[in-house]
Amino acid sequence: LRFGLVAYDRRHGWRGPVARLKDPAAWVTALPDIEVPAGAGDWRLAAVVDVEAGGAGIGFVDGTTGVIPLAELRWAREWRPEQKRGPAIKTADAVLAPGDVVLVSAVTQDADANPYPEGSFRLEQIPDINGAVVAIDPHTGRVLAMTGGLDFEASEFNRATQAWRQPGSAFKPVVYMAALDNGFTPSTRILDAPFVIEQGPGQGKWKPANYTNKFYGPSPMRLGIEKSRNLMTVRLAQTIGMEQVATHAERLRVVDHLPRQLAMSIGAGETTLMRMVAAYATIVNGGKQITPTLIDRIQDRNGKTTFRHDTRPCLGCRVAAWADQPPPELSDPRARVIQPGTAYQMVSMLKGVVDRGTGRRIGQLRLPLAGKTGTTNDSLDTWFIGFSPDLAVGVFVGFDTPKTLGPRETGSSVPAPIFKDFMARA
Repeated sequence: LRFGLVAYDRRHGWRGPVARLKDPAAWVTALPDIEVPAGAGDWRLAAVVDVEAGGAGIGFVDGTTGVIPLAELRWAREWRPEQKRGPAIKTADAVLAPGDVVLVSAVTQDADANPYPEGSFRLEQIPDINGAVVAIDPHTGRVLAMTGGLDFEASEFNRATQAWRQPGSAFKPVVYMAALDNGFTPSTRILDAPFVIEQGPGQGKWKPANYTNKFYGPSPMRLGIEKSRNLMTVRLAQTIGMEQVATHAERLRVVDHLPRQLAMSIGAGETTLMRMVAAYATIVNGGKQITPTLIDRIQDRNGKTTFRHDTRPCLGCRVAAWADQPPPELSDPRARVIQPGTAYQMVSMLKGVVDRGTGRRIGQLRLPLAGKTGTTNDSLDTWFIGFSPDLAVGVFVGFDTPKTLGPRETGSSVPAPIFKDFMARA
């Protein structure tokens, strides 16, 4: 998550040093008085001692020195309002000046794997943006990993469970599953054409649009989710009725109550990352309801179990000695909230998103992965939620005080690479 947030932040320019020393020559005595900002992690605070065209010399609190090569400064183009950056960096003095206090991290080689001299460092910047990642076992609901933000020291707010944000297109599988349950198939053609409705007196007309602002005519339902077509989804929701969509959303616990308005079909409601990941986990496990849990079992001081997430009884598990008997068969009391055929078709359609659609950069891993991107109006919230057969993972990225992530920043460019990196390692 940290790597992905830093990558986004670098694309949007340099906001300036942590502080500036009044007397650059006195950096040895002045630097210890500068507080390391929250969120720096293991990055080090350094004072810029001298600047040349090819790099900058830096000094640390302990008196040691190092160098920031020009190549590790090139990302730091001037930050400008409206998510625009200044001209390319050609010399180090375009970014740094003696007396600047900056954050750095050690680096051993450049982008082409050529070794750097010892004592080389990279210029760093704490991202303004934040996000969350959740990974759960889709069969049990056990939360295998969860990170609720960039740095707990900077903010204790858990964006995985506490942040209610608009899911955007990540909500669309709920609409498509409702359609599958009502006689539609992945090959059913749906009209992708302009859609306009009256919103009431003085409210104007509601005119949803595709991300590309184009119309594509009658298209298979499978293509609608692969390419994340808003107009197809809205028209589909209107055809089957928002009551059906809301029933599915509430049954999957995406929301407790979904307003019966067409805008909700393309993710205008609010939910949490944990709820969305649990809903996708329900899809991949064949349609069985799960409850995300961080605690499996609690015992008291005498070893007596006082809480167990898995409440199934297992009398056959209690044996004095194992005598080669077959393992006990456990019941499956989980409620079925999606029909098996619907879940199967939805997994296939979401795999198409990764193979051919908005998540195709994840398909480069050549692993059995499926999922869906999500981007809200003006790119205020970006999501990627997906799964392998035995692991469901969701990523959310957005500013704590909602503002646009910038042009061409979507679920496929910000959270999807984080999902890809996580799945490649997991």
